[in-house]
Amino acid sequence: MEQLEIWAKRSDVQIISQGANADPAAVAFDTVSSAVAKNMDIVLVDTAGRLHNKTNLMNELSKIKRVIQKVIPDAPHEVLLVLDASTGQNAIEQCRQFTEVTQVTGLALTKLDGTAKGGVVIGISDRFKIPVKFIGVGEGIDDLQVFDKAEFADSLFTGNR
Repeated sequence: MEQLEIWAKRSDVQIISQGANADPAAVAFDTVSSAVAKNMDIVLVDTAGRLHNKTNLMNELSKIKRVIQKVIPDAPHEVLLVLDASTGQNAIEQCRQFTEVTQVTGLALTKLDGTAKGGVVIGISDRFKIPVKFIGVGEGIDDLQVFDKAEFADSLFTGNR
């Protein structure tokens, strides 16, 4: 939560939180309700910690979706699965399990600033029919980039990023 608060301040955006032991679905509900009341266009709900091998956490992810649909029936409009480029084949299993509990609409691949090439993302995108939308190439505020497939393919063979 501390990291999210730091990024919210850096980005000059409002954050809604309720402490470390709060019910994540309740926080999501309050966040979406507040955004609707304030006529905001975009709400990000970060579900960090929803590990695919933890059944209760995956159930919580389903619950979050159900409670925000009480406020906005067709929500969420976008579900991004963030995958660490350095996890390799484990990312396939993560994607499989996440797609069983929620409709993932896009992938974001992080840690492409190191030695990881992120080649597994091609197989994931193809197998699950989920487009890659963003890549992370560092820790800075401008290091999340829109995915460019031609540039990515070129980087796999030339080593450029």
